[in-house]
Amino acid sequence: MIASSDLIAELKQRGAERVALQAPEGLKRRLPELALDLQSAGFTVFVSGDPCYGACDLDIDLLKDADLLIHLGHAPVDKTERILYDIFRMDFDPEVVLNAIPYFTTGRIGLVTTVQHAHLIPEICRILKEVGISVTVAEGSDRTPYPGQILGCSFEAARRTGETEILYLGTGVFHPLGVQIATGAKVIACDPYTKQIEEVNGERLLRRRYALIEKAKPAEKIGILVSPKSGQARRELAAKLASLSPKAILVQLREVTPDQLLNLGLPCYVNTACPRLAYDDQVRWPVPVLTPQEFEILCGVRGFEDYEVDEIK
Repeated sequence: MIASSDLIAELKQRGAERVALQAPEGLKRRLPELALDLQSAGFTVFVSGDPCYGACDLDIDLLKDADLLIHLGHAPVDKTERILYDIFRMDFDPEVVLNAIPYFTTGRIGLVTTVQHAHLIPEICRILKEVGISVTVAEGSDRTPYPGQILGCSFEAARRTGETEILYLGTGVFHPLGVQIATGAKVIACDPYTKQIEEVNGERLLRRRYALIEKAKPAEKIGILVSPKSGQARRELAAKLASLSPKAILVQLREVTPDQLLNLGLPCYVNTACPRLAYDDQVRWPVPVLTPQEFEILCGVRGFEDYEVDEIK
């Protein structure tokens, strides 16, 4: 049974009768079984089959037909009501962090990870302390409520460690690259499953971003992309950016895809939706897709030496 007795009890305590379920792509296949369990417990259940990229992408339309939405895989990033979050904790052997120790040059480091692993931070700190490493972990915030938690759109927990060397625990390179650019610190990425350790450096990414800014300079029209999604709607920022150039056009898109950009036919776009769209997917876009900070560089109100990684704060 995938629906725990605690979950069913909480739903009943909240007086929920009609329940919506949502999960990102990697967890979607868990939803049918959860739906059947909840139906057996007497609830009316709706499953969201639309794409979901995070807690910033809640299915608010489906929530209109339900008393409560259960969101799997993420922690809250805002104060949207009637949402029950299940962050889906993922375990690994905490002693894997010992493999990263030779990469550090001081006895003090900052520690960050994603929400799925945040529950392991106390044990990891204990292990590192036993071998003489002092660890700084930032407290949670509104957008990243767990200590040490970062998102692809928020590296505040890394900055607030104040350390010059930071350990990132998790898979992939996007998060540690973001930490490195956001902090300027030495960042060591430790994949707890493959046990691969590497130092990341954002210089190569920054060179690619500078090339995109140069490529965008001849554009005679520029689309400023605005998202209507609950945790991504930066309308004030989009309006501010549009005021910087007579070439700018505000464009609202719920799903930003290559086909949508091709259909609109503009030679350049500025993304104010999920920051990862500009960084992760640039090879997919038919034309340059800049971050807000890069557009400011293009417009001459910011120098490239003042480059900042795009975050939602």
